[in-house]
Amino acid sequence: MVSNSWAQAVLLSHDGHFVSDKGAVVKTNTNAEKTDEEEKGNTAQSLPSLTRTASRAKYLVDNTNQVEVLQRDPNSPLYSVKSFEELRLKPQLLQGVYAMGFNRPSKIQENALPLMLAEPPQNLIAQSQSGTGKTAAFVLAMLSQVEPANKYPQCLCLSPTYELALQTGKVIEQMGKFYPELKLAYAVRGNKLERGQKISEQIVIGTPGTVLDWCSKLKFIDPKKIKVFVLDEADVMIATQGHQDQSIRIQRMLPRNCQMLLFSATFEDSVWKFAQKVVPDPNIIKLKREEETLDTIKQYYVLCSSRDEKFQALCNLYGAITIAQAMIFCHTRKTASWLAAELSKEGHQVALLSGEMMVEQRAAVIERFREGKEKVLVTTNVCARGIDVEQVSVVINFDLPVDKDGNPDNETYLHRIGRTGRFGKRGLAVNMVDSKHSMNILNRIQEHFNKKIERLDTDDLDEIEKIAN
Repeated sequence: MVSNSWAQAVLLSHDGHFVSDKGAVVKTNTNAEKTDEEEKGNTAQSLPSLTRTASRAKYLVDNTNQVEVLQRDPNSPLYSVKSFEELRLKPQLLQGVYAMGFNRPSKIQENALPLMLAEPPQNLIAQSQSGTGKTAAFVLAMLSQVEPANKYPQCLCLSPTYELALQTGKVIEQMGKFYPELKLAYAVRGNKLERGQKISEQIVIGTPGTVLDWCSKLKFIDPKKIKVFVLDEADVMIATQGHQDQSIRIQRMLPRNCQMLLFSATFEDSVWKFAQKVVPDPNIIKLKREEETLDTIKQYYVLCSSRDEKFQALCNLYGAITIAQAMIFCHTRKTASWLAAELSKEGHQVALLSGEMMVEQRAAVIERFREGKEKVLVTTNVCARGIDVEQVSVVINFDLPVDKDGNPDNETYLHRIGRTGRFGKRGLAVNMVDSKHSMNILNRIQEHFNKKIERLDTDDLDEIEKIAN
């Protein structure tokens, strides 16, 4: 049965763009993201790899919620769900879902879960920003397939960073808490096991290099027993040296009937080429969330003339408003280290997070920040994704995000400021501008998102207090 909210079918035009039956082009988000350890190009391209598939599949759009679904099987009924009960989950799973505070499925869950939980399980490629419920969706798919009584890995999830792996692991533990025999292993750098040891945990989550070692060289995992393979944040994955090749090598070890699920925040051409290699015969879902994310966040900029002036503006801002917790993003590790030291001298409880830290150090920093032991987290782009801390009320871009050519990195900007205003709450983002070049970057970011960023005078305490209300 097709949900009443589904609207017009989409046709493929001769130049490869998707066009509605009324002639409106369906836009795609093609911006790239970069972290402090990762760089990639930013070319906007159409979706040529979908051209062949679209000719034999149905492609429907929900205009209101900007959801697009491309089904592998054009004869299969397309439907969405409005409640978790409709999914006929195991009682322990339904309990886990409600215990996490989910009352009804999010937009991505409404459309993805019926496909992921179908019999036989369907492969899926989905575009979804963080904060849309996609982690809970693929965790639900893994937990639906796993047999807790079988003491060997059955589900495998790849994450581009340790921080994201840890966060996904927390969702698995929360949702699976009514399966006491369910165990989770982290395949990350620094987690040492004895060679030849077989692990008994049913779900393994980790970074591609370590997971590949566990499957091949060290033989901790029998890849032929994996039922569900999840590849999260594919656009970040392909930007990290070696991760793309490692992910493909892992996928090739898995059985043919293994369910493949791939998630990405962007759908640019390089992601599609990668996705095609990893996910055979996929269903495809796209959910565009940029505008909704930005609607809940007040954005300002502060004009400064030097790094020291930016620091003084930051102190004025922090002193004038009540902040639960704040994240401050810097372009380089050197600036982040300097800023953390200066804030500490001013008496602030500060944590520093950057890419060169050991796994254990990074985990400890994130946990302390999550528990509120430090109120300020100074970081590079390693933290732009995957860190969800409910109490974060302010995000400050000490340096605006740019790519390797010095152009605005719009996707990173979106993910940075998205650390505040989570799940529909109000948030505040402040950008430090210290040159004509950075003002130009800010103007181009405003143009890209079509959102005005207001100027803020941090010497005016009354004005600062107004923005927090």
